[in-house]
Amino acid sequence: MRTSSTRSAATKARAVTVGVAAAALLAPLVSGSAPAFAAAAEKRAAAAAAAEDPCQGQCGDILPAGQNGHATLAGILLHKTIGTRPKHSADQLAPYDDLLHDYSGLTEEQLSDYFNDASFGVPEDQVESVKSPRDDVTITRDKATGTPHIKGTTRAGTEFGAGYAAGQDRLWLMDILRHVGRGELSSFAGGAEGNRSLEQSLWAVAPYSEQDLENQVERIRNSGKRGAQAYEDIQNYVSGINEFIDDTVGALNYPGEYVLTGHGSKIADFKITDVVAIASVIGSIFGNGGGGEVGNALAELAFESQYGKADGEKAYAAWRAQNDSEATTTVHGKEFPYAESPSDPKGVATPEAGSVTAFDHSQNETGTGSEKAAGKEKKQGVLPADLITSKKGMSNALVVSGEHTASGNPIAVYGPQTAYYSPQIMMVQELDGPGLRSRGASFPGLSFYVELGRGLDYSWSATSASQDITDTFAVELCEESGEEPTTDSRSYMFRGKCTPFEKLTKHNEWKPTLADSTEAGSYDLVSLRSAYGLVSHTGTVKGKPVAFTALRSTYQHDADSVIGFQKFNDPSAITSAASFQEAAQDIGYTFNWFYADAEHTAYYNSGTNPVRSPGTDPDKPILATAANEWKDWDPTTNTSAVTPPAEHPQSVDQGYYVNWNNKQAKSFTSGWGSGSVHRGDLLDKRVSALVEKGGVTRADLVKAMEEAAVADLRAEKVLPELLDVIGSGEITDPEQAAAVEKLRTWEKSGSLRREAAKDDGEYEHAEAIRTLDAWWPLLVEGQFKPVLGEDLYKSLTGVTPVNESPSGGQNGGGGGGGGVGGSQPHKGSAMQHGWWSFVEKDLRAVQGEDVASPLDREYCGKGSLEECRKVLLSTLSDAVATPAEETYPGDKECDAGDQVCADSIVHRSMGGITVPRIAWQNRPTYQQVVEFPARRSGQ
Repeated sequence: MRTSSTRSAATKARAVTVGVAAAALLAPLVSGSAPAFAAAAEKRAAAAAAAEDPCQGQCGDILPAGQNGHATLAGILLHKTIGTRPKHSADQLAPYDDLLHDYSGLTEEQLSDYFNDASFGVPEDQVESVKSPRDDVTITRDKATGTPHIKGTTRAGTEFGAGYAAGQDRLWLMDILRHVGRGELSSFAGGAEGNRSLEQSLWAVAPYSEQDLENQVERIRNSGKRGAQAYEDIQNYVSGINEFIDDTVGALNYPGEYVLTGHGSKIADFKITDVVAIASVIGSIFGNGGGGEVGNALAELAFESQYGKADGEKAYAAWRAQNDSEATTTVHGKEFPYAESPSDPKGVATPEAGSVTAFDHSQNETGTGSEKAAGKEKKQGVLPADLITSKKGMSNALVVSGEHTASGNPIAVYGPQTAYYSPQIMMVQELDGPGLRSRGASFPGLSFYVELGRGLDYSWSATSASQDITDTFAVELCEESGEEPTTDSRSYMFRGKCTPFEKLTKHNEWKPTLADSTEAGSYDLVSLRSAYGLVSHTGTVKGKPVAFTALRSTYQHDADSVIGFQKFNDPSAITSAASFQEAAQDIGYTFNWFYADAEHTAYYNSGTNPVRSPGTDPDKPILATAANEWKDWDPTTNTSAVTPPAEHPQSVDQGYYVNWNNKQAKSFTSGWGSGSVHRGDLLDKRVSALVEKGGVTRADLVKAMEEAAVADLRAEKVLPELLDVIGSGEITDPEQAAAVEKLRTWEKSGSLRREAAKDDGEYEHAEAIRTLDAWWPLLVEGQFKPVLGEDLYKSLTGVTPVNESPSGGQNGGGGGGGGVGGSQPHKGSAMQHGWWSFVEKDLRAVQGEDVASPLDREYCGKGSLEECRKVLLSTLSDAVATPAEETYPGDKECDAGDQVCADSIVHRSMGGITVPRIAWQNRPTYQQVVEFPARRSGQ
């Protein structure tokens, strides 16, 4: 327990000079090595059975690079000089990477080579360390991975231990995340442009005053018995973090990143409001949906400019493809209508062309914070600058019901695809205390509950759903003085009254440190808040100045979802598929939730889906009037009527489920790009084949996942159509014929981007892969731009990019896709955002095939098969002639022209420890493999 005397001692300890601290930190380190997964598996399985763990050794998980995210200054210096790493900081990297190279012949017995045993508890001979930060909790870490197994005799002690363990493994990262959530990253970690861009993007979507954060805490506290329990849990969790801060500063073994960023031993205590700040960051990244209506309106204007109003509206609807009938869906055979544009919408606020300006969240800059610094080389921050702005295609799930498995028990292979960091942005733990029984992954700073993992006799996971819970309103600007308003006016009309915007400001300033040499500077983060949400743009509508505001249903409610997560961890709350679905209803974030126990599987789509005013169009900006507001909307609390649970996509015991951020169900409106070709198809094809064959095993499902993880979606689903068009005539050019033959051979072999063996340094079918990579942006432009025209083509690439390749390149001359991370290299996740469906549908149409949910017209060769073929062959020749050095231009990780390296995954360092690159695979970061052969006692 923290007392006044211990706090006083801690305060004195934090005053130790950096020089003394650095000298004391020079202690021996133990380098990490690959864990003995297989060696411990039999013992742990036997121990699990003895303890009546219903999973009986058949639950596994993995989270690269490693559990340990703590490095002292000495550890960082030794890593930089001689390459050593703290123990357990990278020991899950090799087995994660090895599965890619070994999966073809995978057997049940070999799964333990690639996944940790996720059984409850730690056998006595597998205990690496035991720590009791207070007498009602013990943190036991296992030898294999160093995972904390937190066992409390009281619930308060269990949560205290969870906070303490989080501090042990992720203190520096938690501190980074709370400062991002408060808009204070550049003041804390340095003024690098990447840090500033990240905090600006957060301040654009989730700016909060301290009072706002406190209000969210009180809302949790007052949400009935479970809310009061959650408040108490978080209090104890935060106390555990702070106890660790006192201990680590007192022992002079605190994270070295504090020294390198100029903080020395000064580590501020955590507060409950920090948890809400971190929740706002995570929710903005992974649990948001909708928005972008201004860009949609501008895209429709561009269609109308090119084709005329009537044809332009028709064309926009075809390209927008809200409900493509050819799209793969997670729920089979049932419709769940939501957020579809009405045929005759009311209250649409279409901005006038050329009038729209994005609101600038960076103001009052000085030094390197000023615009004068814009010409200098951009510096990366501690986290990716587009962590929030890039549209996330995160996570996948494969679930097969017991009807189709060899054992008769359901099998699941699933997990979140949260990109790759060192240390990882998630952490694994086991919680065992009164009302808590779980093991799995959580975000640091939110790990008072397991967020994705297993319970007593069930497992669950999620994928990002991203359905539309954010609407854009056009608020009429005004001047309180009665003067004529302009787009610079800072008041708006709200229910008949000219009302000032609330200005939310955060001042940041920085100076150079060892970690960030950015020269001194400062600036203010600024957001304008209205009753209708946060100002994103200004412009004019029918000659009147307006501000476009984004109203998100979960804004001011970022922590409300805690109740659902609490239930997931409570074995008395989750006793069936139905009770799991009920718990998921308490989560406001937009997620697709999957569940498996020994008998049943389930799916439920969560999210605070607002009930909109009849006739309004959620796809476009809406005039901010009382008649157009959400049903029962209270602007003071930002609450409204929401769609009832029965209207959310859901299912129990469907033969199989797959999701890779694809469409949830028929009529459940999707974002751009959910059409006839989606990376979810890669899973659906393989899992449906397994189900048809029957007798599915865990190894079978892992193999299906991993093969999809290295498949090139374009080659598997679109290349056959490209080759059919080219094959409609004779190829007379020898170079074209050779390229076509290589592409055809690659496609027939499975369309995989994979080395023949680990560390070969060259893909099988390398030349065909290089050709398609170079060809894709060229063929897309050649196929569509002549008909779309320059302006419309550019507008469309602004809302959805043409490509999202593994290397992050080959995007052509189009835009960035509204923040889609198509140009981000080494991120792993790929093949979601692109023009795959547009290309494939158009080529089928040009060949005279029937196409459901077609585009508005034939584009390739202006509808002529012969001319289309010429376009494809011409652009293919250009691709063949493109040097590899241009296709893969190189970066600080890779030489130009190195294809395998360009694709490779790099764990972005968020501290002082880096880990080696691994080969590309499109796979969840944290992943579970589960098959429960039994239920808990009494069921």
